Amino acid sequence: MGKRVLILGSTGSIGRSALEVAAALRDEVTIVGLAGRKSWRLLGEQARRFNVGHVAIAEERWFDDLRRECPAGTRVWAGAEGLVELVATCEADFVLAAIVGAAGLPATLAAVQRGIDVGLANKESLVIAGALLMPLAAQTGARLIPVDSEHSAIYQALGAGRREDVLRVHLTASGGPFRDWPPERIARATLREALNHPTWSMGPKVTIDSATMMNKALEVIEARWLFDLRPEQINVLIHPESIVHSLVEFCDGSLIAQLGTPDMRTPIQYALTCPRRVPGIARTLDWAQVRALHFEPASRERFPALELGYEAARRGGTSGAVLNAANEAAVERFQAGRIPFGRVVEVTRLVFERQRVVPHPTLEELLAHDAWARQEVARCTER
Repeated sequence: MGKRVLILGSTGSIGRSALEVAAALRDEVTIVGLAGRKSWRLLGEQARRFNVGHVAIAEERWFDDLRRECPAGTRVWAGAEGLVELVATCEADFVLAAIVGAAGLPATLAAVQRGIDVGLANKESLVIAGALLMPLAAQTGARLIPVDSEHSAIYQALGAGRREDVLRVHLTASGGPFRDWPPERIARATLREALNHPTWSMGPKVTIDSATMMNKALEVIEARWLFDLRPEQINVLIHPESIVHSLVEFCDGSLIAQLGTPDMRTPIQYALTCPRRVPGIARTLDWAQVRALHFEPASRERFPALELGYEAARRGGTSGAVLNAANEAAVERFQAGRIPFGRVVEVTRLVFERQRVVPHPTLEELLAHDAWARQEVARCTER
């Protein structure tokens, strides 16, 4: 059968790319389970295409529609508990966690609890619950393999030296569509402008996070947990070409970088096959077209979300959960036309500063802080 893979978030951009990779690696990979958030029709279509017998949907109201759409005999679950049941039932060797936001966290924890290797395409899992996930993975032997292009690059580059010899890591960022805009113009950006990413093709929420640079703020927190780094060991560089996906700097001054085209299918495939490398479907880098690579420090004046990421990494505890939830709720209101773009980070900061951090939270406390932050955003924006 090859590696038995469960994809949590198969209807999103990462999940769809993962299915393309799986189809190309059919001798290496077998899809045994699929889960989505609400796109029940596409989820049923995927279940038929890959002959999958185990399917779940995060939003319970679509359960009956999904069940009718799936082939006869398919086991169907719904809700957060349903996603956990899916992990426990479908006998996967590898779980790709790609459901955006906090919705996929319990299922990710369940996979790690069972000792299953997890490809983390959902940065929120570590942002929210890094203090729970990392010790649990160490206990059960589950490997946490990053799928974010930046963290995948660091994961690969770390093989060039010892962990104790790492001086710092450099997360690269395209700068999004507003890299050269003054702050006052960014504040007035429209939804269409925020979704116009110059290099990457991603879902709308992640694309808006790229425009505010909140995605990089969350990646700072993710890197802090995944690679056991202090916040001051994590630097953010603007790199508009999106060819150098990140760098690791060692104590002897050596910098090891991972380069490639801006195509998420490459880090997805590496997570599925590592440490082996096999021919892939992503286009390779054409050096005849590469004339220059540019780097510059990330401006925290233009992108104040970055400082929130560093502060959450310093505080730890429930602060990552609050930051992530407040941002998710603010982005939803921007997409709905209820607040302007300039208010997204502003509202997120207001809620972040009101929190009372629990240093060593349980999962229940993390989810409670997540819910509190969303309620606070609603109060702020209603007023």
